[in-house]
Amino acid sequence: MACCVLQITGLIFGGVGMVGTLAATAMPQWRVSAYIGGNIVVFESIWEGLWMDCISQLGIRLQCKFYDSVLALPPPLEAFRALMCFAVVLSIISFLMAIVGVKYTHRAKEDPQGISIFILAAGVAFLLTGILVLIPVSWTGGSIIRDFYDPKVPTSLKRELGAALYVGWVSAALLIAAGAMYCSF
Repeated sequence: MACCVLQITGLIFGGVGMVGTLAATAMPQWRVSAYIGGNIVVFESIWEGLWMDCISQLGIRLQCKFYDSVLALPPPLEAFRALMCFAVVLSIISFLMAIVGVKYTHRAKEDPQGISIFILAAGVAFLLTGILVLIPVSWTGGSIIRDFYDPKVPTSLKRELGAALYVGWVSAALLIAAGAMYCSF
């Protein structure tokens, strides 16, 4: 019975982590404009994401623009896009493997070894997905914090941590927890 509860809990954590990974990848709020010093223009917020920049004016009007050229992007942003896209695909595959593994755990009493290998593969895939999400999110968070406290960076270019980073950190934690649960079988 405890085995079933852990499998279902891992499936829920993995599903929520999968949705969070997709949301963090699509959200434009990776970097958000900081209101410090002389930069007290509160009627306009600037959001920077993996795919687009957005300007929110008074919380009423939102204007987003996709990046013009993939070749003009900085190399870290290109790598973060690739990692997050790969993490989304791997999280979907992991979730489907976990569903199949949980579904056939109780049906296949004659071949428990095959099912346990399937669940172990789902666990390893969840762990890998969590690490893949954690890399770009933490790297971006670290660069935002480093630039925020750097006196050489102009105040108008300083950014704060956006909501997508928090979603990414929670998703990575849930995916790693789901992977740990499935690897423990």
